Amino acid sequence: MGNRERRRVVITGMGAVSPLGNDVESSWRAAIEGRSGIGPITRFDTARFETKIGGEIRGFNAELYAPAKELRRMDRFIHYAIGVCKQAAEQSGLEITAENAPEIGVLIGSGIGGIETLTDAVLTIRDKGPGKISPFTIPMLLTDLAAGQVSILMGLQGPNYAVVSACSSSAHAIGEATEIIRRGQAKAMFAGGAEATVCEVGIATFGAMRALSTRNDQPERASRPFDKLRDGFVLAEGAGAFLLEDLEFAQARGAKILAEVVGYGATADASHVTAPAEGGAGAARAMRMAMAGAGLKPEDIDYINAHGTGTPLNEKYETMAIKGALGEHAYKVPVSSTKSMTGHMLGAAGAMEAVFCVKAIQEGIIPPTINQEVPDPDCDLDNVPNEARRVDVRRAMSNSMGFGGHNAVLIMERFEE
Repeated sequence: MGNRERRRVVITGMGAVSPLGNDVESSWRAAIEGRSGIGPITRFDTARFETKIGGEIRGFNAELYAPAKELRRMDRFIHYAIGVCKQAAEQSGLEITAENAPEIGVLIGSGIGGIETLTDAVLTIRDKGPGKISPFTIPMLLTDLAAGQVSILMGLQGPNYAVVSACSSSAHAIGEATEIIRRGQAKAMFAGGAEATVCEVGIATFGAMRALSTRNDQPERASRPFDKLRDGFVLAEGAGAFLLEDLEFAQARGAKILAEVVGYGATADASHVTAPAEGGAGAARAMRMAMAGAGLKPEDIDYINAHGTGTPLNEKYETMAIKGALGEHAYKVPVSSTKSMTGHMLGAAGAMEAVFCVKAIQEGIIPPTINQEVPDPDCDLDNVPNEARRVDVRRAMSNSMGFGGHNAVLIMERFEE
């Protein structure tokens, strides 16, 4: 069944907190200017760490979005989730009332949740004993509490839970929230993801996998998807969110519609814990599923925001997956990785990249893949090297792939009556 036969789901608000900026506009401007958000880690002493760089959030004031007393009882990833949902609500002009609250829900994805809180708790037990553990530790670290706290603070009584699929988490959250609205189980959904993993355990554990870049002397050049000189991804954090609405609900209240979600694909590689399936077969099926659900052909896709993490196998097989799904059109469609600028925001990446797709549709400009010096011959598509490009984007596809073989693909479209 194509999506035209179902309820239409539109985007009326967006929020973003990223290494590039603490809202959508500042993050977007930095991206189309090709600026990197990567720098030396300042949250902890990196002297003993091989990787000393990351995509930190700078200058974010959570007290703009929630009371200080409440914030002290939340992990940072929850702070970011609240911030982006409040931003999306403000942009949308949605007034939450006793009448509509039961029809508005929240799905927030996170790959890891409150890892910093868990780390602090372990150190407290070791150094001071279990009697010194805060009673708020569990609600601070649980992944579902991002969605839970947003619903409490905003009074949202509709469907409410977490989506956890590693680096696909927030793309899955947006896709599943779209399906909830299509099924008629909600009129509106806040959907996205949040992550706060630039901490000692985050850097140490991903470093132990030999997954992280160690280009410590040139942090702004460290994240380099599709480039032969890459040496791993750059761990980053932040959040992104959409306010999704049933079209009739949005129109009845006179909302400004930013774009429409028309396609969603979700598949599994069933192959390996961390490596993508050889040849990208699972990702290709997810792309085809998203296009089929939207009633689209490959040539209808004008831009792809790639998963593009900065690791050779991921990008080789994603390139193969795009070719498998789009055929000859794969060589004609621009494919960029904004992780070259944001770093890899893990469970928040898909939502952040979906926001960039909507901005590309609105403004007719595609953000670049920066740090392209020596193109990897295995990645031979149009990767929009180093400079943004003016393109009329009617439809944009966003790819997300997570450890465990999770694939999620979203297609956003310029809204037309």
